[in-house]
Amino acid sequence: MERTPPGGAGPVHVPLGHIVARERWRGSQLAQEMQGKVKLMFEEGLALADFYLSSRSCILYITEADLVAGHGYRKRLVRVRNSGHLQGIVIVEKTQISEQYFPAVQKFTVLDLGMALLPVANQLEASCLIIQLVQEQTREPSRNPFLRKKRCALPELSLVQTVQQIPGVGKVKAPLLLQRFPTIQQLSNASVRELEEVVGHAVARQIHAFFTRPH
Repeated sequence: MERTPPGGAGPVHVPLGHIVARERWRGSQLAQEMQGKVKLMFEEGLALADFYLSSRSCILYITEADLVAGHGYRKRLVRVRNSGHLQGIVIVEKTQISEQYFPAVQKFTVLDLGMALLPVANQLEASCLIIQLVQEQTREPSRNPFLRKKRCALPELSLVQTVQQIPGVGKVKAPLLLQRFPTIQQLSNASVRELEEVVGHAVARQIHAFFTRPH
């Protein structure tokens, strides 16, 4: 397999149907759950992403401990966003302990960097999600859900789940909002009057406050 340059900044060759993972995940619950369902290979020296689904698509995984520890994860997200050759999705563990830190990582990932974000409850749930992504790419290798030019189910799913985290917005209101405001930027710039046409006055004020209050 093609090796990465020092610092893990170059492209990684990933055979179809495989996942290339950072060495740190060897022996983890996440890796154990994926074993036997996808072909998992471990590589040393991968500094940017945790899992590579292809040479251009990767996953950055933020654990509960990462969130509690502070903002150390942000540098990797920025490096992937600015790499020019990687399209990344961020998976974050949203638990009872880390829930208070989730709004900050959500705003930084989605609003500041424009990256896809998917919250999971634990590594078991994350493994199911990653396996699904690999299987989707295997069935339709020409349709990489991470590429900006071919946005499909994965980014859309991420966007819906992200909007659902806004106070007052749930599974019903999130799709309605995205029909009217297809991007987070458009949603964040919407006025209370525009929002209330979709979700009513009370929820519209909650959404507007969410985007306008200080970080």
